Amino acid sequence: MTSGLLLIDKAQGWTSHDAVARTRRLAGTRKVGHAGTLDPMATGLLVLGINSSTRLLTYIVGLDKEYLATIRLGQSTTTDDAEGDELTRATPEQVAAITPAAVTTGIADLTGDISQQPSAVSAIKVDGKRAYARVRAGEDVQLPSRPVTVSEFELRSSTHRDGFLDLDVRVECASGTYIRALARDLGFSLGVGGHLTALRRTRIGPFRLENAATLEELDVAAHLISPADAATRLLPRLDLSTEQAIDLGHGKRITVLSAVQAGATGPVAAIAPNGRLVGLVEYRGDQARSLLNFPPDEPEPSESTPAS
Repeated sequence: MTSGLLLIDKAQGWTSHDAVARTRRLAGTRKVGHAGTLDPMATGLLVLGINSSTRLLTYIVGLDKEYLATIRLGQSTTTDDAEGDELTRATPEQVAAITPAAVTTGIADLTGDISQQPSAVSAIKVDGKRAYARVRAGEDVQLPSRPVTVSEFELRSSTHRDGFLDLDVRVECASGTYIRALARDLGFSLGVGGHLTALRRTRIGPFRLENAATLEELDVAAHLISPADAATRLLPRLDLSTEQAIDLGHGKRITVLSAVQAGATGPVAAIAPNGRLVGLVEYRGDQARSLLNFPPDEPEPSESTPAS
């Protein structure tokens, strides 16, 4: 069975579980996983792993991400997005009084290393139960603030509409950052409330939305990124000799040149002469030992998607 990664452009209304279930049917395998969920309201990039490549997903989950979003100023909601019930609404006069300078300052204050309280309607676990499940059960959930990094928070355009001020923004952030919380906190700082009305994920680490396929057009074989291609986008590369590939496959340590291992502190993708991903290794002195082997009986795709 073929292994690899798929880049999916998730449509609005689909859950990440829906996307996995559909891909299982298309790929003819139960072994499909994803690297980070998207809310049903959100659209955009979802990275899926097929068969043994699900083991690469752990190296994707924590990567930085990019989003395009629309923040509505003038109204707060129970979920910090458009799916929740209204909590507060500012008057049209209050919204009209928001100056461009105030928006710029508010965005700047939410850029960099900040402390953020996640939305209560999130997948964070509280005593073993998802926060959103506790909220739906009627509990008052207050999640503790935590440090996050927003490397870029760019205002692309602003529009006054129906008594609100809609901001189209681009955000680059570390994993664990909630864009809904940025919308909430920006609205709070401006004294009018805010929530998210649209969210589209455009990048996860080296993987970009323009290389993704919708589930309606997905051809698994044509869109699959091979394990070797995926691993070398994520990790440093070690090219093996035929003998080294055999030894690693049998769990043996191999000797590597010091020049090869210079600067590599984490897992390294070990690639056989035929281009197959043998496994992930770590360096110990002048040797490399296997952390994770990939089965040799899964054929590599004949072609992979273009490098992003």
